[in-house]
Amino acid sequence: MNYRELSFEKNALFLVTGGAGFIGSNLCEAILNMGYKVRCLDNLSTGKQENIDLFSNHPNYEFIRGDITDFDTCMAACSGVDYVLHQAAWGSVPRSMEMPLYYEQVNIQGTLHMMEAARQNKVQKFVYASSSSVYGDHPVLPKKEGTEGNLLSPYALTKRVDEEYGKLYFKLYGLKTYGMRYFNVFGKRQNPEGAYAAVIPKFIKQLLNGERPIIHGDGRQSRDFTYIENVVEANLKACKADDKAAGHAYNIAFGGREYLIDVYNCLADALGVKDSDGNRPEPMFGPERAGDIKHSNADIEKARGLLGYEPQYSFADGIKLAIAWYRENLK
Repeated sequence: MNYRELSFEKNALFLVTGGAGFIGSNLCEAILNMGYKVRCLDNLSTGKQENIDLFSNHPNYEFIRGDITDFDTCMAACSGVDYVLHQAAWGSVPRSMEMPLYYEQVNIQGTLHMMEAARQNKVQKFVYASSSSVYGDHPVLPKKEGTEGNLLSPYALTKRVDEEYGKLYFKLYGLKTYGMRYFNVFGKRQNPEGAYAAVIPKFIKQLLNGERPIIHGDGRQSRDFTYIENVVEANLKACKADDKAAGHAYNIAFGGREYLIDVYNCLADALGVKDSDGNRPEPMFGPERAGDIKHSNADIEKARGLLGYEPQYSFADGIKLAIAWYRENLK
């Protein structure tokens, strides 16, 4: 079943934290298009106003500029809410290595604030963003829930702690929590700017600008790149999931595996970029980044079985849509 066929209560209100970000703004858009109400909470530290400008006049949309590290703000944001889709966080493994205290404050304390506010406001479901980084150095592929390794970054630790709180809040207080272990999400509105930008939008922008992208490592690292529409589906299906699915974390991916050098070549060819000799330009190679895992590929059977998750978009499907969007929107 496509997520657009899901039905909720007539006046259902969804709170999307981090709603001005990449994933959050896509969730806001999808829910509004389905005819339900959205309250967006964002402090605009990493999210962008332009991501939410397109719904600012929508009658079912409300924006709160506020911070999840402030508990009173979380309480106000959860008032009257049926479903929380908690995306607010600071991402990026390498940045977390430089700012561990800040990551603890935002990703752990902020998430705990949101869970507690959701509990006190009797929210029906609390769906929150986790990450494939929780698998750490465990070498076995595909990654399967319950076989995690040693963590490699403060970011990964914050997500593991969030999952433990999710389990506890369900067990102790009955808050129905669902953790989404995202695997390398990409798609429209993902930020290509800055030192910590995700690789696909960064490569696209650099190639369109005639620059040579840098690949950290040898390019033979692999990722389970996951198109944004699959992530939207997972979040909304979690809101409809049976209570027996609560208190767990789930791999949210397509279940494929792409090597970074192949992704680069795919993008260069799709964009029609050539060097002065008429050939595909060669990328530059830099040192591996601390905290990065070498290979990532998800087993999605648990999400299939308990959430009814059936990702519709392969990497090939998603990359065509992403390239089309960036061609139109990158200035």
